[in-house]
Amino acid sequence: MREAEQESARDRAVAYARARGYEADAFQIRAMSALDDGRSVVVSAPTGSGKTLVAEYAVDLALASGGRALYTTPLKALSNQKVHDLGELLGPSQVGLLTGDNSVRGTAPVVVMTTEVLRNMLYTDAEAVAQVGVVVLDEVHYLQDPYRGGVWEEVIIHLPRTVQLVCLSATVSNSEEFGAWIETLRGPTDVVVEEHRPVPLEHWVGVESGRAVRLLPLFAPDANGPNPKVVRLERHKGRGGPRAPRRHGVIEQLGRRDLLPAIYFIFSRAGCERAVRQLLGAGVSLTTAKERHRIREALDRSIVGIGDRDLTALGFPELAEGLLCGIAPHHAGMVPAFRELVEELFIAGVVKVTFATETLSLGVNMPARTVVVEKLTKFGGERHEALTPGQYTQLAGRAGRRGTDDVGNAVVLWSPFVFAEQMYELAAARSYLLESSFEPNYNMVANLVARMDLEAARDVVGASFAQFRVDSEVVRLQRKCDELRGAADEYRRKAGESAGAGRKRWELRAKDTERRIEKLQRRAQRRADALGHRFDSICDLLVDLDYLVPSPEGTGRLVPTRKGELLRRLYSEADLVTAEVIEAGLLDSLEPAALAAAVAVLTFEARREGPVEPLPPSKTIRRAISELLDVADRVADIEAERGLDVTRELDDGFAGTAYGWASGCGLDDLLDSAAGGGDFVRNVKQLIDACRQIADATREVGVHVELGRQARRAADLLNRGVVALSSVEDSPGENPAVNGARVAP
Repeated sequence: MREAEQESARDRAVAYARARGYEADAFQIRAMSALDDGRSVVVSAPTGSGKTLVAEYAVDLALASGGRALYTTPLKALSNQKVHDLGELLGPSQVGLLTGDNSVRGTAPVVVMTTEVLRNMLYTDAEAVAQVGVVVLDEVHYLQDPYRGGVWEEVIIHLPRTVQLVCLSATVSNSEEFGAWIETLRGPTDVVVEEHRPVPLEHWVGVESGRAVRLLPLFAPDANGPNPKVVRLERHKGRGGPRAPRRHGVIEQLGRRDLLPAIYFIFSRAGCERAVRQLLGAGVSLTTAKERHRIREALDRSIVGIGDRDLTALGFPELAEGLLCGIAPHHAGMVPAFRELVEELFIAGVVKVTFATETLSLGVNMPARTVVVEKLTKFGGERHEALTPGQYTQLAGRAGRRGTDDVGNAVVLWSPFVFAEQMYELAAARSYLLESSFEPNYNMVANLVARMDLEAARDVVGASFAQFRVDSEVVRLQRKCDELRGAADEYRRKAGESAGAGRKRWELRAKDTERRIEKLQRRAQRRADALGHRFDSICDLLVDLDYLVPSPEGTGRLVPTRKGELLRRLYSEADLVTAEVIEAGLLDSLEPAALAAAVAVLTFEARREGPVEPLPPSKTIRRAISELLDVADRVADIEAERGLDVTRELDDGFAGTAYGWASGCGLDDLLDSAAGGGDFVRNVKQLIDACRQIADATREVGVHVELGRQARRAADLLNRGVVALSSVEDSPGENPAVNGARVAP
């Protein structure tokens, strides 16, 4: 960009920020200027630093040029929030929403959507993005999520090159590498890194001794190590010494020091609920009469459309009691409407303490003056694992409200099992590597070969960030091999110049070095072609199962069969099993409620081991579920034989509940004390997504048409009561799959 153009772009960026009431930071100006120049950008900056301003500027540029903008998020809750924020900025009629649950103004100039919906849209209806000028990928560091992260890479690979990309990420140490990958796919891309937090962060250790809770600085005065006072606590462990502070004591201390509102992270849903009860039991109340009046008004608004029995089953009376005292839980076990109520009241400043699981750290705009991290370990599904620096930074990043607080505060609670040096290293770490979780799956391969020849499809897999990182590692391994070859040559030269034992010693060193070279070369070869080998194995399996066949034109291409066309339209972890079950006709004779029960086996995944839930009483349903599980076992056997990752084991634990809900049972009859309302709603919505996918896929391919009709009816029966509640009103007559955007779990 010429100097005059750079100055003009800078002036436009500054003016845009001022019109929004901000003074633009240097990193925002750099990013907005790059967008003015038609370049894509990767913005890596701390939580709360103002990355969203860059995204909104990109949206404004797209609209000004007559194009459309798509804003993607990893979470439905975050999508709802972005619809609200962009609607306030541009006007509600200008902003639409597409998620697995909602379709609102799907053809609006700006559409917010989950990343899965955009990926599915690219596979099924590329014309839907024909007029799109910019796509924002919010929270793009989420691509390392082991279950859903690969979707980001699919989107980046498949978007037309004419689309500008705006990637917003938390601070990661390899953002330049990530940006270099995007540039290989999409052309000129600027990487803008900002490590400075707009609100400085202070780190504290909360400890109780006697009856008092104290906050000690975690860092030493020179910040080159832990505070000696914190280190000395380790010498006095045991009876009469320091101990982990009680929750109500921590909150009272934060209140005395004017450090509220606070988000108090507890990595357990039950722990969050228990903490609220503990504070109420200790008589803690943090609200004024005026604040309680404001809370009552919000409570009344939030329960419209939910019956009294359902409210009781969902624990609303307990939630209301805590809210009126300024105390609330926030976790995925709560129904979305209740979580959104907590967020609203926290942002309004009338809820002073929220006990939350780590899900609150992912994108939802809910900053606080203080963050408390109760433990530096969390349960990872099988065992307790230490927090990573990236996870800690994500949590602590919620502390400090721009324009309100001079500093943010992160408090780690002292524990006799965690050393001061560990706490210091976690808080001081600055290196958070962005990894890739991309792997080809059945649906992806079926969609790729339907659109291009095998070589091109394989190239797409090779274009992933996962392969980009692997290739970099292969280059490093080859360089190491070259170094070792030089060493081996030198050893052989010395052997030739030596005699007796000396010669034998140099020959042994040369042979040992050659063995190391061979080992590194094998490792490099395995790494270099791991994704390609998986792609080939999936193709072979899909050919053997009649999902793909060689093109009759003899072009060397594979083309989807009727079964393959069905598979292309099924998006889930159990995509192949679902297609096999449909093709086997196992679901054809089921009425809607029974069908909901059977499909629930394909979608449900229990959070952890728990009591076995009863299956529906009908023998017909039980037989269908048994046959469905047999199909899953056969698929798993085939995968194991071919060295492919085995599709996760299916779980029938939600089948009875799904049948009851689709049959019209009340929530109080279905929700036991171990199941949270949020889990129930999420599981039913995933089930609705799956039923709609089956309905759409069978209709479009023209197979099992009656099953499709029954699946649509099942989805309608399931979508009632608390499940149907949404923070965004559905527009009349709009289809949940506008522009071919299939819903995905």
